[in-house]
Amino acid sequence: MSSVSITTSDSSYSDRFTMPLPGGHHWCGRINKNTVLTLKSMAANANASLYVVNADEKLERFNMPDSLKAQHTLYLSEGHVLYSDMGRVLASIISDDHGWNDAICGPSTAAMISSQYGKKTFQDARNERYQNGLDGLLTEMSKFALNESDLTATVNLFSKVIPDLQGQLSYIAADNTNQSIALRFEMNCLVFICNAPHPLDPSDIYDPADIELTIQQAAPIVSKAEFDICRDSCSQNQRGFENNARYFGDYTNA
Repeated sequence: MSSVSITTSDSSYSDRFTMPLPGGHHWCGRINKNTVLTLKSMAANANASLYVVNADEKLERFNMPDSLKAQHTLYLSEGHVLYSDMGRVLASIISDDHGWNDAICGPSTAAMISSQYGKKTFQDARNERYQNGLDGLLTEMSKFALNESDLTATVNLFSKVIPDLQGQLSYIAADNTNQSIALRFEMNCLVFICNAPHPLDPSDIYDPADIELTIQQAAPIVSKAEFDICRDSCSQNQRGFENNARYFGDYTNA
């Protein structure tokens, strides 16, 4: 399956841009500050493995432990943010129809997909080959001179995973058809997405749902005097946004 890669310019989006991300495909792009990326599942069984880095300093990357610890949560959803390893906010989840996005399990691997579904390579099946989340992400990351050593944890959008009392994780299947998740980017970011099955998905058929991606300009973030669903969801997030303000030289909001 061929990937689709779009790198945006530094100029603002004048209008909405929408593109399909078929099941098993992957995508990367530069998404600038004050831009919203909306992912919409077109069928059941969706999972989008997402990874984000600072476009202007690629050593600054999504930090899963800090994102969960700072917001006192096991998962990410509406009102949560994605922290970098510098204590800054890469992106905010401003809306989430699904309500639970796994940040623990990471992307599927070739061994996982082979064990679950068997093998279909490009030589065997061309665009119908079986893709895994890790290789899809690494393919896209290579376009920006990043490799496996640059990949930390990911977020599995549209996927719910819960632990039992013994700490065993279970995938919770749900029909997420027509559900949308919107991320507002608080920094210029490189975004990598692979549309492949979740590593704990028990389905016996390889059939990841198509996803639609929409990119558009974000509404201006409100002043400190007004409530913002992500910035003001907890005091730690307020401090994270203050770190962003200092990074961009906006000391009036620091």
